[in-house]
Amino acid sequence: MKWEEFAERGAEAARWAAEYHRTLRDRPVRASTRPGEILAQLPETPPEEAEPLDSILEDFDRTIVPGMTHWQHPRFFAYFPANAAPVSALAEAYVTAMAANCLLWQTSPAGTELETRVMDWLRQATGLPGHFTGVIQDSASTATLCAVLTMRERALNWAGNRAGLSGQPRLRIYASTEVHTSIDRAIWIAGIGDENLVRIPARGERRAMDPEALRAAIAADRAAGMLPAGIIACVGGTSAGATDDVAAVMAVAEAEGLYTHVDAAWAGAAMICPEMQPLWQGAERADSIVLNPHKWLGAQFDCTAHYLRDPKELVKTLAIQPEYLKTEGADGIVNYSEWSVPLGRRFRALKLWFLLRAYGLEGLRAMIRNHVAWAEGLCTRLAALEGVEIVTPPILSLFTFRLTGASPEAGEALTQRALTEINDRGQIYLTQTRIDGTLVIRFQAGSWSCTEADVEAAYQEISETVARLRG
Repeated sequence: MKWEEFAERGAEAARWAAEYHRTLRDRPVRASTRPGEILAQLPETPPEEAEPLDSILEDFDRTIVPGMTHWQHPRFFAYFPANAAPVSALAEAYVTAMAANCLLWQTSPAGTELETRVMDWLRQATGLPGHFTGVIQDSASTATLCAVLTMRERALNWAGNRAGLSGQPRLRIYASTEVHTSIDRAIWIAGIGDENLVRIPARGERRAMDPEALRAAIAADRAAGMLPAGIIACVGGTSAGATDDVAAVMAVAEAEGLYTHVDAAWAGAAMICPEMQPLWQGAERADSIVLNPHKWLGAQFDCTAHYLRDPKELVKTLAIQPEYLKTEGADGIVNYSEWSVPLGRRFRALKLWFLLRAYGLEGLRAMIRNHVAWAEGLCTRLAALEGVEIVTPPILSLFTFRLTGASPEAGEALTQRALTEINDRGQIYLTQTRIDGTLVIRFQAGSWSCTEADVEAAYQEISETVARLRG
């Protein structure tokens, strides 16, 4: 394809996208293909000669689309949302066309300075104080890795990158049993080792880390000659929305002199609603915070907001400045590649700029408030059904439930069967987790196009399935 053809083909793609979203409710949410079915339809060897674009598009519609799970479906109640508001998708088209690498200020000054501005807009919107500075990472996993690396380097007086970890004290990182597995991976990649991720028990309706157990674990490690390095607090955990008492965790961290990171990847977006900000009270005392606009705020993946109390510590951990990455004659500039693990950086700020301007904070708040209210209403209705037990109450728009049986084993079998039948029918999509060893079904409302009628459809699907299984 030549650029001369792009305008016509791009218009076709835009029409396809509009029709795709218009008809999403008519499609099953989850792909119903069997393992290997798509692979079997794809040639085993690459094409030697160019193929017509029409042929490629035909194969896309016939082979690829039916094998996709539709994350933008209004009845996608699984995992967490990965929204793509129309204006965000539009912004990505401009980003893709320019194909800029925003690794340094000089490689795209507007990319750097727009990132600075929109991250400060989002900081204000979420109620974080002015001493926080933000950078856009590709994912919360990367932001957490950056935080863990900074914990490591600060604890070792910045010797880890220079001398390696051999011969250094055994480092310890603390987090609740409810944190996302991205924390495990960060610990692995940072060379600290999974055995040194100390998991503090989670308790109560909010599945919060026990601050006294945290304090005791740190004291025991110090007595054993180990070196505590940092604490990771959780706000809106993946399984059931687990949320630590962040202020209590910060009090421990401050007393012990430890670096703190708050993982609010999903729930952090809701902090644009002032009435929801008490959920993470104390986060303003953290060293590092992560939230994902590409989840609940509608920014096209990937777009993670990483806030830092003192970015100099992160830059000291990650920055490398060979001659070819220097900008001569420009003082006071920011090179965000020094704040990230990858050197190359996409122009992610543009979609956030489009999004915040096109919908405004009030438009985004209304969506989040609706999702929370609808989930709470659904939870209340399911709790009234015979044979349904609410296992964890709503934290924002996420709660869990199970089917009960004559025994725990029977209840687990019914819960699994209900989940399988619901997902196989394809009208809604739910996922599972375990709470204290018990299999439960998660429900979270968060799709950009979700309506109250879609949540009502979820109630009908779940209640009819429960009635049928209970016979």
